[in-house]
Amino acid sequence: MAEDLNITTSTNKAEQYQSLIPQIEALLTGEPDLVANMANVCAALKEQFKWFWVGFYLVKDDELVLGPFQGPVACTRIGLGRGVCGAAWQQEKVLIVPDVDAFPGHIACSSASRSEIVVPIFNDGKVVAVLDVDSDELDQFDETDAQYLQQIVELVNFK
Repeated sequence: MAEDLNITTSTNKAEQYQSLIPQIEALLTGEPDLVANMANVCAALKEQFKWFWVGFYLVKDDELVLGPFQGPVACTRIGLGRGVCGAAWQQEKVLIVPDVDAFPGHIACSSASRSEIVVPIFNDGKVVAVLDVDSDELDQFDETDAQYLQQIVELVNFK
């Protein structure tokens, strides 16, 4: 596939995801490199939704380590249970945070971040990474995002 995305201008979030997912799938098809695929997923999501920050953290030993991302510089390492990413890893579930300032123990990698969603990524029943998305707007994420972002991370081969 060409590296250009067909950006949907619909205001309907589900329609935007439905347009984007086949394009991401085409980008990933035939490419075995995990880093390349994570990078393209981040770029596609950031380009479509204009979110403040989109990136992956990979589980390495007892912490999350920064992987490919789009946006300003980020926290490099996050411990289990720390912040939204560490909590999603520990709880093994998607966390949607409408206001990061109200989240106990939130790690402020950037003061511009206002809301966040973190999607854990599993391999053989174990969390191996998380997809972290931040917005500079309050209450940006909902169950629609959770549903489609889970579909998107399943397209990336974390084996």
